[in-house]
Amino acid sequence: MSTTTTQTQEDGARRTFGTQYETKDLIEFDTSKIYGDWRDEFHKYGCVLIKNVLSKERAQYYVDKQLEWLKNFDLGFDEKDKSTWTADHLPVSFKGGMYFAYGSTHEKHTWEARTEPAIVDIFEKLWGTDELITSFDGVNIFPPRKDLNWTPWPHCDQNPERKGMQAVQGLVNYAPNGENDGGLVLMKGSAKLHDEFFAHKREAADHEDAPPPEIKFMDLFLFSQKDVKWFEERGCELVKINMEPGDFVLWDSRTLHMAKFPEGEQIRHAQYICMTPRKFATDEALEAKKECFENYYGTTHWPHCNVRPSSEKPMRNGEVCPKYRTEPFEKPTVTDQVLKLAGVKPY
Repeated sequence: MSTTTTQTQEDGARRTFGTQYETKDLIEFDTSKIYGDWRDEFHKYGCVLIKNVLSKERAQYYVDKQLEWLKNFDLGFDEKDKSTWTADHLPVSFKGGMYFAYGSTHEKHTWEARTEPAIVDIFEKLWGTDELITSFDGVNIFPPRKDLNWTPWPHCDQNPERKGMQAVQGLVNYAPNGENDGGLVLMKGSAKLHDEFFAHKREAADHEDAPPPEIKFMDLFLFSQKDVKWFEERGCELVKINMEPGDFVLWDSRTLHMAKFPEGEQIRHAQYICMTPRKFATDEALEAKKECFENYYGTTHWPHCNVRPSSEKPMRNGEVCPKYRTEPFEKPTVTDQVLKLAGVKPY
């Protein structure tokens, strides 16, 4: 059973497309099957770190492209000068380093990462199909900063109304990412307790930098420390995922996770990639994805539904950022594979 709706803002503008809420898993996995690879750990814990998916050289290529992207704004950012690791020298981001605006989600290098054969292969193996579509997700370029009031943000990216495994998120890591370098913290095992936790009415935690009320339509639920303890009491463990350049981490969208603030000298470089089978998407969602692709809009983590174009203009000091732009600096090479992953062209 599922329901499909289109959410609107108070002004009546359509903003979120194909917000279908499935009440069971969209795919059934044989729980007794032994794969003999990373899928065994993923199905056990709801998350897995996959080593050396990209070469060190390829990871460095993406670091260089991300730095080039930052410097294209001509705000004086210098990766070798920590005095420039401040808001004045950086484009506007979310939570200190997450970028979804400025056409960033459709830069040539972000699409190159989405079409890396080893990354596509991971999602094909996971879902058992080569007919995939991708989210137009953001990048994370996060220097250790002194100008931020920053607190952890434990959350999951699946609305409580959704039941079962609906999406699986990925993060490809480009730079050394140790214990003090900031990065991803996952609560292993929490995905399997998602339905039990939300069997009772739960109120999302209040947070000083929580998104506006439409978070319901973004498949986002903020957990309180009391909620975190609830999962810990049932055997779940919060783990900082330390990664080397080229590593890739997958997690079920029901997994409680958050970021750790970078404290050393290392800038965090990563990209979010999520793919699901095209067959999960409705015509409405695919049409919305086409609009996003053609207009260089980002989306949420979800590839096949709940498509919310990130058309908002980044704000700086109460005004639209003077560096606001609607196109990538370097547009992607549009291939058949890109069009299929974007949901624009059928398989």
